[in-house]
Amino acid sequence: MRTTISCTAVLLTASLTVLGWLSPAVALTQEELVARIEAAGYSQVSDIKSTAEGIIAKATKNGRQVRLVMDSNGQIKESK
Repeated sequence: MRTTISCTAVLLTASLTVLGWLSPAVALTQEELVARIEAAGYSQVSDIKSTAEGIIAKATKNGRQVRLVMDSNGQIKESK
């Protein structure tokens, strides 16, 4: 499983860098991304994907599931 996460993190970081959302200097691994989301008070982070609007993910906060978007500045916002 560790190999799968590492490969996914490398692909996610490479995709975001190519698309211009993250410069190589601030590119995040999947583990770092999850850590930032958890530090913002969310848990059960899943379904992390790179989209035109930013990095999206599902997570839980205060017992409810939410959809999150992390923009190119690293700001995490709940999305509808």
